[in-house]
Amino acid sequence: MSAEAARSVYVHAPFCARRCVYCDFAVTVERAPDARPWLRAVAAELALLERAGEGPAERLDTLYVGGGTPSLLGADAMAGLAELLGTGRVDDPAIEWTAEANPESLTREVAAGWAAAGVNRISLGAQSFSAAALRWMGRLHGPDGPRRAVDAAREAGITNLSVDLIFALPRHVERDWEADLEAVLALDVPHVSLYGLTVEEGTPLHRQVLEGRARPAPEGRYREEYLRAATVLSAAGYEHYEVSNFARPGHRSRHNAVYWSGRPYLGLGSGAHSYAPPTRRWNVRDWAAYEAALAEGRRPEDGRERVEGAAQRLERLWLALRTSDGIAADGLPPAAAELARRWCGQGLARADGTRVRLTPEGWLVMDRLTLDLEGAFGEG
Repeated sequence: MSAEAARSVYVHAPFCARRCVYCDFAVTVERAPDARPWLRAVAAELALLERAGEGPAERLDTLYVGGGTPSLLGADAMAGLAELLGTGRVDDPAIEWTAEANPESLTREVAAGWAAAGVNRISLGAQSFSAAALRWMGRLHGPDGPRRAVDAAREAGITNLSVDLIFALPRHVERDWEADLEAVLALDVPHVSLYGLTVEEGTPLHRQVLEGRARPAPEGRYREEYLRAATVLSAAGYEHYEVSNFARPGHRSRHNAVYWSGRPYLGLGSGAHSYAPPTRRWNVRDWAAYEAALAEGRRPEDGRERVEGAAQRLERLWLALRTSDGIAADGLPPAAAELARRWCGQGLARADGTRVRLTPEGWLVMDRLTLDLEGAFGEG
């Protein structure tokens, strides 16, 4: 890919048993997908990249299998993935190997197979513990599903677990956010991710909104639920280390940190993105088109861009502000330093003399703050 081969790889598994009402991801609906065509296609893409000198490093620091629902592919799929990547790349005990799962398909058999293959971190798509909310979303598990899945993972020896929750559901959905926060704390997992619901064009939710059958949550509810979660999780010992992520000490997502720091990464699979500074490229989103391209010996690339100059500076500022590391206070241009002081006075940021970090209040308006800061840099 570049002079610095990527030491972090993302692999996309696009299969879902059902498309959720809000989903805009690169997924294809299959209730019982066969892992073999997926493995063949990923292997073919990797071979093309390696022949072009764009393959990953000989040893990986992180591997992330996302989706879609990777747990639908069964107990042996991760062993197959390890084989095609090359066991030398993934057999380091220090690797962080994450795979995403939904509660209903993370069985004891799947968890055991994943652990044997080398998976040592699971990201579980719980989203809610409310039966009514789960039905509205189109999720296939019930309120007890996350607990059963967590138990299965722990029985297999995988204790580095993350649970996803969605907040700011539409007005008509009966959901007790406080109860969901209590439920996720009861799971006693080391990592929690929060996602505010957005209405993406072309989704079933978008159609419901257009037809007047659903109304997005008011901005005030979005703010209230986000800040409440930040308070509850922080009080329970979680570090709010990124706008959407909370971890107990030592359990931050190392793979996601690669994205936030601007380091190179390689994406395999339909819709996957890769970054070899300054070039970002991405694959076709449609699984059938991805598979067909590789069957014909063609790379499934759909587009690319160079991130340079002002665009690169804006992106770096945005990525830095979204983490608890923030930006360096030393060397800020006068206009940017004055802006940071105003943020601190408004409760949007805090400074300790060396770094400027956004608060949860600041993260709620991070996009605006990033644009303001970039403009201040331009003023010199």
